[in-house]
Amino acid sequence: MLLFGMGPLELVIILVVVLVIFGPKNLPKIGAALGKTVKNVREGMEGDKDELSEGPVESHDDVEVVEDEDDADAPETAASDAVFCSKCGAKNAADAEFCSKCGNKLN
Repeated sequence: MLLFGMGPLELVIILVVVLVIFGPKNLPKIGAALGKTVKNVREGMEGDKDELSEGPVESHDDVEVVEDEDDADAPETAASDAVFCSKCGAKNAADAEFCSKCGNKLN
């Protein structure tokens, strides 16, 4: 059995070194972080596929944009209605009880 060109003896040696460096208490944390990283990479790769399958975005260069003075205040009021998660920093609606990204309870 060869994995990445390494035999079972090499893999056991690497696992022992990792165990000695990080200790048995930190291994679950490292495994969880590695799992989350792999999950995020997969989701990011699937998101890229979805964006590519949508096709080209049409340009609307001939549309005239009219700016009102009242619109200048709109981003500031929208930002004050938002609640940011203390764990992941995601922007959530003001009335949300839980973060839409990580599920952490919002204060």
